[in-house]
Amino acid sequence: MPGLTTNISPAGPIIPLAVMISAPRRQAIVASGGQIPPAVKVSGLLDTGASCTCIDPSVIQQLGIPPSGVTSIVTPSTGFSPVVCDQFDVSLALLLDKGRLHVIDTLPVIQSNLSRYGHHVLIGRDVLSQG
Repeated sequence: MPGLTTNISPAGPIIPLAVMISAPRRQAIVASGGQIPPAVKVSGLLDTGASCTCIDPSVIQQLGIPPSGVTSIVTPSTGFSPVVCDQFDVSLALLLDKGRLHVIDTLPVIQSNLSRYGHHVLIGRDVLSQG
């Protein structure tokens, strides 16, 4: 199982990662002869309290991907009332211990305004459960 060690800064456990278009989208673009958008290098906050990974809209815009659907979420700030959020399929690349790279080819993520907190990705248990 992959492992990751990081320091905990005043902002929390922040790691560098790259966000890319999903594997199926990449295959479709290659098949049609199109241009694959470059990976977006960002920082992500490890959050064991989040069940799913969230990504800032600025990252989604740089990749130029459409929503793959919508989902309802409940957070401490929403109380018991679910909020409907756009969902997107992306690939994530995380740098692990000893220079190893862990890539998740297709991951559904939720769009959430995060950049004001100093990071662009909130890495939830859907990713953390893989290592």
